Amino acid sequence: MSSHNSGGMHPQDIRNLIIFIVISVVVWGVFDKYVFTPQREALQASREQTAEIQSQGTSVSVSKDPKKTRTEVLARDTSRITIDNPEVKGSFSLKGARLDDISLKNYFKTLEKKENIGLFSPVGSEHPYYAETGWTGSSQSIRFPDRDTVWQVEKGGQLTPDSPVRLTWNNGQGLIFTKDISLDEHYMFTVTDRVINNTGSPVTVFPYAAIARRGPPDNLEKRMIAHDGPIGYFHEDLEEVDFDDLEGAPAKSYKSATGWIGFSQKYWLGAILPDQEVDKTFRFLATQERDPNVRPLYQTDITSAGQSVEPDQTVASVHHIYVGAKKLEMLDAYESKYGVHHFDLAIDFGVLYFLTRPFHWLLTTFYHLVGNFGVAIIMLTVLIRVAVFPLANTSYRSFAKLKKVAPEMKELREKYGDNKAELQKRLVKLYEKEKVNPMAGCLPILLQIPIFFAMYKVIYITLEMRHAPFFGWIHDLSQPDPTSIFNLFGLLPYDVPSFLMIGIWPCIMLIFMILQQKMNPPPQDPMQKTMMKYFPFFITFILSGFAAGLVIYWTVSNALSVLQQGIIMTRMGVPIHLFDKSEVEKELEEQIDKGPAVHPHAQMIEEDVEEALFGDDDNRKDKDSDTKDS
Repeated sequence: MSSHNSGGMHPQDIRNLIIFIVISVVVWGVFDKYVFTPQREALQASREQTAEIQSQGTSVSVSKDPKKTRTEVLARDTSRITIDNPEVKGSFSLKGARLDDISLKNYFKTLEKKENIGLFSPVGSEHPYYAETGWTGSSQSIRFPDRDTVWQVEKGGQLTPDSPVRLTWNNGQGLIFTKDISLDEHYMFTVTDRVINNTGSPVTVFPYAAIARRGPPDNLEKRMIAHDGPIGYFHEDLEEVDFDDLEGAPAKSYKSATGWIGFSQKYWLGAILPDQEVDKTFRFLATQERDPNVRPLYQTDITSAGQSVEPDQTVASVHHIYVGAKKLEMLDAYESKYGVHHFDLAIDFGVLYFLTRPFHWLLTTFYHLVGNFGVAIIMLTVLIRVAVFPLANTSYRSFAKLKKVAPEMKELREKYGDNKAELQKRLVKLYEKEKVNPMAGCLPILLQIPIFFAMYKVIYITLEMRHAPFFGWIHDLSQPDPTSIFNLFGLLPYDVPSFLMIGIWPCIMLIFMILQQKMNPPPQDPMQKTMMKYFPFFITFILSGFAAGLVIYWTVSNALSVLQQGIIMTRMGVPIHLFDKSEVEKELEEQIDKGPAVHPHAQMIEEDVEEALFGDDDNRKDKDSDTKDS
């Protein structure tokens, strides 16, 4: 009998593990929907209120320079150089020479496409966010360019891919600083800073680059699914830091020759890519203002080792600054071009990188082929189902066999119902004879859990799905289905609460989940049977608040599962009862509801343990006799 126990987890433990994972997913979804989301909305409302207080000038520090809109700040600065290429537009001021006005031409805040996504914004606006490069020195007596420095234009009146700009500034002490700024066809700025030493003596200078922002973004993502905040890659490791972790804490410093650093949002990125040869220090830090109404200044920066500039000599420092959308193919191209490591990790692929990265590539490839992101999701779903087909096939054949032997199981239960030990032995022999493994369906379920989370991650972070329409009523696949069954999908003239927005696609998903459940044999434990009965409704309620693209994936996946299982059952001659049950199935379920019997596999394991302790049957009899005598 010991040959039946192949080791590993007990089958009952596997079932319990699956149930635990299912419950965890449900609890996590409820907690995210009813705890994280309200907290995020309350935090955003608080920030908007603070911004309103600042704009009204009620605090001492703000009243001296009340906050203005971005448009107002840009309008009052007449010394700005225009930025323009096919992907971005904006400007930068000759005062400070910061990149502080960058908008994305091809991305908009809403579906109406009235206002472009604005990333960088100047100091004095509601949400200052900018990048700067330059030099510092150890000597306090030498003047270096700072935020108040007014640069002179030496070449170029507009920054375009065909027209770089050169700025120059003389500190009046023998040092001349130049700044060459260029822009490619996409999102990459290249800033080359030079120092010319005309002082007659050596001078030590330290090149630096920084990206800073005043407060986190108002639409800060608080979900655990993706990182939103300071980010960097150095020491062959990704560092993701929350805004809250920097407040009131010392700067986080990392020394490395290679790497990149910046601020990440769900779809957008501002990052510095320095040269990848000399040692440098990467830092994350926050500066808290004395006035509680003024938001902290968060900063990511890079400082390189000091360079000695000999008389009549020039030194240069080059930094590349990425300001734009997280397009994977573009990040990969820059990674290769500039020799940086894992620039693709600016997209939050997560711990399931080995799944999410290829899924992301396949999804965007299909999208570029067909031009519809919903169709691309369906194509990827079919491909995934084909990949797991052999394993799922084994599982569904096992389920079909269980249904096929149901009459014989019923006879055994009727004949040996009062003798549980004998019943389990007979069931085991029946399973062996018919080559049935009751637990064969567990592995495909376990396998689909990481696949599901990987698909959820990919659908959540993929830029191409943002504002992408499907067919009919789905105008944005990155948002939940906008219809609800509780007003008959818009036929009744009233709105329903957000938690009751269970739309058409979630309802279709529910139908296929119920059909698939009907085709599977019921669990042997009454509690598990009850839980699995209501599981489709729990999942439908939770997923209805998630992106429509994810619901479409899960719906199509379940539809293909139903089709595959139906074909297998038909070929094996197993009757399919979707809306009613056979008499045998009804009687079996009644027997299960009366109380759980010892699982056949559990009985096998018990006998294996006895055999290991006492040997064969004769030894066990001798042991029983000794026990009675004692």
